Amino acid sequence: MELSQKVKTALDEARMLILGVQILLGFQLRGAFSEAYQDLPVHARHLDGLGLILMVCAVALLIAPGPYHRIVEGGEDSEELHGVVTVLADLALLPFALALGIDVFVIFERIGNTAIGIAGGVTATFVALGFWYALPWLAVGASERAMTQKQPNARQKTPLHAKIEQMLTEARMILPGAQALFGFQLAIVLTHAFEGLPDGSKIVHAVSIGLVALSVMLLMAPAAYHRIVFAGEDSPAMHRVGSILITAATLPLALGLAGDVYVVFGKIVGPHTGVWAGALSLVLLLALWYAFPLIAARLRRRTAAGQRYGNPSPAE
Repeated sequence: MELSQKVKTALDEARMLILGVQILLGFQLRGAFSEAYQDLPVHARHLDGLGLILMVCAVALLIAPGPYHRIVEGGEDSEELHGVVTVLADLALLPFALALGIDVFVIFERIGNTAIGIAGGVTATFVALGFWYALPWLAVGASERAMTQKQPNARQKTPLHAKIEQMLTEARMILPGAQALFGFQLAIVLTHAFEGLPDGSKIVHAVSIGLVALSVMLLMAPAAYHRIVFAGEDSPAMHRVGSILITAATLPLALGLAGDVYVVFGKIVGPHTGVWAGALSLVLLLALWYAFPLIAARLRRRTAAGQRYGNPSPAE
């Protein structure tokens, strides 16, 4: 399979995963404002908060290939990029499975009792881990692993059409998470539980609404730009502008998501814990979406410079 098609397939598979993640993310965010939420045992509410952090981890990992592709590769394809997408998607399945088990536990405990909740949550987690990790590793053999790991530094010139198609795919990867968050933000304003929040939490929520709305606008802008300016034709300028818009969209999304993690944790546990949860989420998101690709890009430039001019000794 051609490298461009392999990268496109990997991005499509990550997009499939994030479509599943967005449903649980919406549940995690919306649940704390449901009428019966306060009737849950304290341990269930705290576990639900842990599930929210796990879902933020999954979202951060699944969206990370987009910024990496834009910042490090400039939209070009490489075996290294394909490996990064694969590793990040594999890692995202672990917090996804754990959060799924927590959600099943909370719901089954509510329906039945604690024993039923534990049985359901543990079963859901292990079944997910079995299908997502154990089954693939049992199915793949040593020859297949060797074939997928060969030529790790292979690169090829990516056609412009493929670059634009992959850029739009990456926008579609990020947009579902932003949509799920935006829907939650609008919906909870109409709940009675929202009225009981401190003024500080309401202000943070309002700012987060604006940030996520801005992110959605930026993510949808490349499609409109492509239609209006270029009538759907491929152009290097289209790829450049679209890359800038999509990369920029992740910053307000990270800020908005972290802000609402603060709001939800403040509702579940208290404002002090909310600050720590929001700060942790923001650090994680910015680390994966900006720090990681920027460091990788800098290391690549250093390696390229060293290969071009030779590696100077420390004394030099």
